[in-house]
Amino acid sequence: MKMTLTDMELAEFNAHIENLVAEDKFSGSVLIAKHGEVLYKNAFGMANKGYGIPNRTDTKFNLGSVNKMFTAVAIMRLAEEGLLHLHDFIGKYLPHFPPELASKITIHHLLTHTSGTGLYWNHKFEAKFTKLKAVEDYLPLFIDDALLFEPGTKWFYSNSGYIILGAIIESVSGKDYFTFVKENVYSRAYMPDTDCYDLEYDVPNLAVGYTREGTKEGGPWRNNVFLHTVKGGPAGGGYSTVDDLLQFDIALRANKLLSPEWTALATTDKLQSCSPDMQMHYGYGFMDVSKHGERIVGHTGGFPGVSALLNMYMLSGYTLVILSNYDAHGTVGVHRKFEELLFGHGK
Repeated sequence: MKMTLTDMELAEFNAHIENLVAEDKFSGSVLIAKHGEVLYKNAFGMANKGYGIPNRTDTKFNLGSVNKMFTAVAIMRLAEEGLLHLHDFIGKYLPHFPPELASKITIHHLLTHTSGTGLYWNHKFEAKFTKLKAVEDYLPLFIDDALLFEPGTKWFYSNSGYIILGAIIESVSGKDYFTFVKENVYSRAYMPDTDCYDLEYDVPNLAVGYTREGTKEGGPWRNNVFLHTVKGGPAGGGYSTVDDLLQFDIALRANKLLSPEWTALATTDKLQSCSPDMQMHYGYGFMDVSKHGERIVGHTGGFPGVSALLNMYMLSGYTLVILSNYDAHGTVGVHRKFEELLFGHGK
């Protein structure tokens, strides 16, 4: 079990990313830290190809689903304060919801993607995605859909479930989702460049996403401006920087967001104890994976022109942040190289 990086290996890591950039496979920012101290930070490619604006280490990137962790922490904070209970049925907090959802789904089910709700990327979404700003705007997309399975019996990644969590946060706290998360996550962790921005208005230093999905390999890059919602929400689509995500990691490990007991509860796999055949390792909004003697907690995010990763290596103290405004293949290459060097494999 190696789990340490030398200066020579960090140089090799940088050279690997530069090769990906030369092949036009990666664009974005990357950060490596150990015990909160930055060991490596660099930016590559263009934030805006049309205007020739390069990515910087403080460029804000779309997180995709990485900010599901923020939604989960917000829920856990309300639970820690005794304002909700994780095994309550959601009808207790959302009495206007259809009975099939209200009386069968618990908050635990939503957090672990075992609720039976789906993804909401349907014809309704396509018809109004530019109008989706508030949490309540998303609910008509899926609230009348039948459950895919009985809650608690299977695992299916659900954006709809995290929208419902956002609605519960609003119902219990009396504040809108964005305000509550800003006060209880971003501000506490000192993340000044993280938010769900309304993209109808200019936001400084924001990377434009570029995708080749739906085109032949090596085809032209298309921007994703007309593919994603105008404002992110509880399920994803917020923006952040590599430094801010490191601050989130530091605050989480230091128990500044939740108490030690509630931090452990959020970040520990819940699926294997419930149903070992689910083949997933997911806590409350956090992936929890064991690899080569290391425990890795975090989340990934992906969408056309969006690829993001925050991995917290709990035993060695490393943090890896990758934020990209390209599709996912480049991020995968950066991630794989980091772990090859960290664990001493593949040489």
